Amino acid sequence: MRHEVHVHADIPILEGVSRRQLEQALAPWLEYLDADNLADVKSLEADEPGIKFDEKELMLYVCWTGEVGRSFHPALEQALENVGPYCYEAVEVELTVYLDNGEQESKLLFAGPTAHAIHEAQRRCMVEDVVAILGRQFGKAEIAQVTSLVNELFDRDWKERASQEKKPERAFETYTRPSRKNLH
Repeated sequence: MRHEVHVHADIPILEGVSRRQLEQALAPWLEYLDADNLADVKSLEADEPGIKFDEKELMLYVCWTGEVGRSFHPALEQALENVGPYCYEAVEVELTVYLDNGEQESKLLFAGPTAHAIHEAQRRCMVEDVVAILGRQFGKAEIAQVTSLVNELFDRDWKERASQEKKPERAFETYTRPSRKNLH
């Protein structure tokens, strides 16, 4: 079964990383799309650039919509994990899946240089979400109480992960987030 998806991110890249290195890192996604390089990646939406690397700004811009099948998600996840070591900092990658019934599901994927950097990006996104939701009803003092608790939870989570048996560090994580629309 095929679905239309949209992938959106602005990924800061370390100085000295070449286009070729990024294309090699993104190879699982490029192979899925049957693309030889970034320039071959075309979006279904004419106004979307696809995947572009701005060598002056050191930014990998992803704004791509395409029709995909089951094997897309593992290819995208592997590509983002491969890009992680080239990232200047951890960032979120928004994935929106458009369902046949007109609804959509959104996920946040994270790519970053280390597991800790990704954990901190997840914390930042969670705090932003909580502040936005609570800000509709509560004042700054009440919001600060809740964000303090969120920070405590993230600190505890990181300590628990550190105390567990050593697992290979992944430069990629994912979690589901309420739908948001990208306005271009």
